[in-house]
Amino acid sequence: MAVEKVSPEVEDIVALNEEIEWLGEGYGGFDENGMIRGVAEGPVWWNAGGWWDEGGFLLFSDNATNKRYKWKEGEGVTLYKEPTNDANGLTRDRQGRLIACEHASRQVTREELDGSLTVVANNYRGQRLNRPNDVVVKSDGAIYFTDPVTLGVQPELDIAGVYRISPDLGQINLLVRDFVLPNGLAFSVDEKILYINDSLRKHIRAFDLDSLWGSGMLNMATDRVFCDMSADPRPGVPDGMKVDVQGNVYCSGPGGIWIMDFSGKHLGTILSGGKHVTNMCFGDDDWQTLFITTFGEMGRMRVKIPGIPVPRGEV
Repeated sequence: MAVEKVSPEVEDIVALNEEIEWLGEGYGGFDENGMIRGVAEGPVWWNAGGWWDEGGFLLFSDNATNKRYKWKEGEGVTLYKEPTNDANGLTRDRQGRLIACEHASRQVTREELDGSLTVVANNYRGQRLNRPNDVVVKSDGAIYFTDPVTLGVQPELDIAGVYRISPDLGQINLLVRDFVLPNGLAFSVDEKILYINDSLRKHIRAFDLDSLWGSGMLNMATDRVFCDMSADPRPGVPDGMKVDVQGNVYCSGPGGIWIMDFSGKHLGTILSGGKHVTNMCFGDDDWQTLFITTFGEMGRMRVKIPGIPVPRGEV
């Protein structure tokens, strides 16, 4: 069985016999001590068809080799950019510009439409960021990213934080500081909730956004564990995370990709065949193809409910 059913509702989201089709391999790698040097990561889709036809292709990171790859139907995987400052998480803003979390430079950047780079964030109160990992953009243009301490970084900050950058890039705010390893993050459909996972604690937390002042900050009194994966002994941790248009949450985890409903109920798991899933994104013209990255592979599978398009407009 390609999809493990935990609750009957999962069959409304994905067929139980739907298999992952692997499209590329040989990414990532390990160092001489057997430690992970890098993985395939950060898949993000460029649309095709309709009034905004961008050619229909996927970009994803290989932060072990300092490369960004492109996949397009009929062309396969080709090198798109080198070097990338070991970029990891990728997304796009409302203008379609690429936002990247760069490991080597320890900064978040924006690739302008002319190809030039703008530094979105590289420090907090004068101290260098640790190693920005994953990033999302709210419909108002604010940028949210995670900044764990990983892989031998000598930190200047004494926290592994989650941050918000104002739409004009003029202000950076620390949202929460008590994660061990903050990693993937995603907004609910209505953008009233921000989901953030903690890879080492193997759970996902949820926070309501401030509704009184509309600041884009988190209401800390609403902090709760949305889903706890720690009891599952299979390989895999919460890492990349996305949401579909009905509010179901997809997150890498033990065994593959966990699917949860809006309440956090675990509905089922897309089994990855022992491959350690790192991230995913929705794509294709109907946003019903789930593109998946692992330590060393990139693949895809079809789902029944569209994902939230990227970039997203006003909610």
